[in-house]
Parts: sequence; structure tokens; C-alpha cells
Amino acid sequence: MSLTKNLPLVFATALAGLSLLPAVTSQTLEWTLIGTAVALVSWYCLLVIRRSLLTVSIVLRPQHYVQACAQGTVLLYWGWYWREVYDSVHLLLAQLLFAYAFDMLLSWSRRHSYSLGFSPVPVILSINLFLWFKPDWFYLQFLLIALGFAAKELLRWQKNGRQVHIFNPSSFPLGLFSLGLIITGTTDLTWGPEIANTLNYAPQIYLIIFLVSLPGQFLFGVTTMTMSAVVTMYGFGLLYFALAGTYYFYDAYIPIAVFLGMHLLFTDPSTAPRSELGRLIFGAMYALSVIVLYGVLETLGLPRFYDKLLAVPVMNLLIQGIDRLVQTKPMRQIDPAVLLNKAGKKSRNLAYIGLWTMIFLLMSTVQGVGDTHRGHWVMFWKDACADDRPNGCRHFGVMVSTYCNRGSGWACNEYGILLQPERRPQLATSAFDRACELGF
Repeated sequence: MSLTKNLPLVFATALAGLSLLPAVTSQTLEWTLIGTAVALVSWYCLLVIRRSLLTVSIVLRPQHYVQACAQGTVLLYWGWYWREVYDSVHLLLAQLLFAYAFDMLLSWSRRHSYSLGFSPVPVILSINLFLWFKPDWFYLQFLLIALGFAAKELLRWQKNGRQVHIFNPSSFPLGLFSLGLIITGTTDLTWGPEIANTLNYAPQIYLIIFLVSLPGQFLFGVTTMTMSAVVTMYGFGLLYFALAGTYYFYDAYIPIAVFLGMHLLFTDPSTAPRSELGRLIFGAMYALSVIVLYGVLETLGLPRFYDKLLAVPVMNLLIQGIDRLVQTKPMRQIDPAVLLNKAGKKSRNLAYIGLWTMIFLLMSTVQGVGDTHRGHWVMFWKDACADDRPNGCRHFGVMVSTYCNRGSGWACNEYGILLQPERRPQLATSAFDRACELGF
């Protein structure tokens, strides 16, 4: 009993100990780790003074460790190509220690019992696949995590006769903090844009995400959400390309960060509709929300990577309404669970996975997703610019600027031409000088 009661103290002490690591080079980060640990210890002491008892039971739920394995695999693979992930492993550990201590102390404060398992792990890994604060601002990362666990514990409703949490504990804080960062114009405090862009560094990343998500899709019946989200966005992308001759999302029908969100962000079965038709609708809603938010953010000149993060909390509020909607007579006539009621749930899950696999393979074959997509080709955007297609010159400028920064003399020369020397002589001259220096 004493060991379990002291677990929050153990986690907090380990958190403070991380401040001694050589990787902690920022004094602000050092004091953040120590200060957060002191706050957790103080909370622990208050509970001990009250002489309240804590009962800890070991509960290992598949939805937690299966999801964590998928997320961890993506992080490890991506980190091989963007080393900042590996260089930040001590910060990931700090978040896990904080999450366990905070979650345990919050449960202890409210009901004197705690289910010890892997539940904090997928929350932390999910958050870190989309947003981190830089070391000097890392206390905000702890606040983000605390908000997620507090919302899970405190914001609850009746669902099918049970009291359950309303919001996805990773999506809720990501959505609110994204809104706050947009309003305050402080995106530069985070690695958010770099995370969204560097996922493309890893070859065959679409395939990796597809494969690691399959076990969870089979076990928890979330294939319908992912599949309908991908199909909806891909269908929109095809229509947009047919009308405009360019891609709505700049370099892809479905950006890799959005594809990741469709597999490992909004698909928490606890905060999604229960019905199969409801989950199909839920997935399509996610895709449409990302499309709309991307357009709004782009029009307002705001960072576009927030598109996949903002809508999920609002969608979580709609799930009971969606489930009521699909129970109406007209909707039940098209509900797969009703039409295929002779097949068991596992059989239907396998059928959905089979259909989703065929869709993914077809999309990969026609370059709808994957490393060979034309949106990654500089010459595609050069032609789009020459033809004056929508956003063609702007996206061509982004590409040649990127490749110029990576050391391409040809790209620097093209960037200089695109800048129009007669209008922006200093910037254009700088680009031409860089081209001459690199050779082209």
C-alpha cells in the first residue's frame, strides 16, 4: 500500500532528476522541470496530510497499449529522418512522468482510487505527433497535458447509461491550445510547423502509418472513420484538381500530417459514435472540417497546420446527436450494421479493413498518396505557375525557396526570377548570388 501511495512522489522525483541530464541545456527548461516536480510533490503532501487513502489497481487495456505501439512506431521511424525527435526523448519522458503523476494525483483527490496501466502513454504520444513547445516554453507543454487529463476527469456526460468523458484527452487540449496560439500569434513557441513538414522526410511514411494502424482498426472498429475521412478528402481533391489543375493542399491530395490525424488522432473509440454508420459520418465530417479550416487559415494568412487539430473537440460534442440521427428509420436503411446484421462484428471489421486496404492500394497506385505524388515535383509547380493556375506561382515559390535553402543552385536561380528583380531587387540579387555560389 505504501509503495502505491508513494508512486506520485516517485514520478515527481524522477521528473526533477531529468533536470540533471546533459541534454537539458536551457536554464529555463531546468527550472521548469524542477518547478513542476515541486508542484506535484506539494499536491502529494496535501493529500497525505488529509490522510486520504489511495487504492491502485493494475488495469491493462488493449486500446491503450495497441494505440501506443502504433504511435511509438511512427515516432521512431519519423525520428530516424528528423533527429529532433530523438534529441527530444528526455522531454518525451518528462511528459510521461508528469502525466502519470498528475493523473494519479487528480484521481486520488476525487475518488481515492487509480487504475494503473498504459492509459497516459497514447495521450502523450498522440500529442507529440502533432505539437511540442520549444524548451524555453516547455511549461506550456505540461499545462497542455494537464488540461487534457483534467478534461477527461471532470468533463463527463451520460452515454448509454454510463458516465464517460466527453472529449478525446489528446485532441481537446491540442484544439484549445491551437486556438490560443492562433489568437496570440505565438506559433513560433512550438515545433508545430516543423512537425507537419518533416513527416515528409521519412520515405513511405503513408504506408507505415497505414500498416501500424491496422491492428487497432481491427480490434476497436475504427476503420470506418479512417476510411470515410480519407475517401472524402481524396474525392474533394480530385474534384478540385479537375477544376483548378493544382492541389488544394499544395503538395498532396491528403497531406501526410492530415493522413496521420485520420489514423491516430480523432479515432479514439471512446469519444466517437458507437454506430457504424455514425462513424462513417464522423470520418467524413473530419475530412470536411479540415478542408474548410485549411481554406480559412490560408485566407487569413495563419499557419495552416492547425487545420487537423481545431475541429475534433467540437466533433466530440456531436457524437450522441449523430448516434440518434442514425437510429431514425431512413438512416437505418443504409446502416451497414443493419444491412450486414448476419455477419458478426469481427467479420464486418475484417470486411471494412479489406475494403480500406483495396482503396489504399488503388490510391497508392495512381499516386493519390505516397512519395511519388506530383505535388512534390518542382517542375509540376513551374508549369502551373507558367499556366497561371490557382496558387501555382505561390506554391512554386515555396518549393524553390525550400530547395534553395537545402543547397540547390538551380532552385535559387528560379527563386530569383520568380521574385521579379525589377520589383524586389535586393531579395532577387541575394537569390542569384546564392545560385552563383552553389553553381547551377
